[in-house]
Amino acid sequence: MNFSIEKGEKHHLLKSNTTNLNSAVSPELKAELVLMNKKGAKNIIIDLANTKYCDSSGLSAVLLAQRLCRESKGTFVLTGVTTHIQKLIEISQLDRVLNITPTLSEAVDLIFMDEIERDVDESG
Repeated sequence: MNFSIEKGEKHHLLKSNTTNLNSAVSPELKAELVLMNKKGAKNIIIDLANTKYCDSSGLSAVLLAQRLCRESKGTFVLTGVTTHIQKLIEISQLDRVLNITPTLSEAVDLIFMDEIERDVDESG
């Protein structure tokens, strides 16, 4: 399998096990994301630590994750981004809309903080 999924306390972690996030594997990623969302995942972290290359179809899958989380009133975080993928994200100006953290623990912390803020907003 190109992806593995782990459920955390307040998030779902989708780990990429492929070195290339391209048109050959991005449909599988999109399908996993839609399925996770339909099962109630609203906070999703995608870990790209094992992925060295990403093309426009891979970025499209990442943007789908962003949209699904936003529509579910959740948080999407991208982590483990290589220099090559970071440059592609910056060229596409997606760094302005995506939450990107250097480490998985920072991604988890970001989701916990967003959940606390949402709880405060709902109760206030």
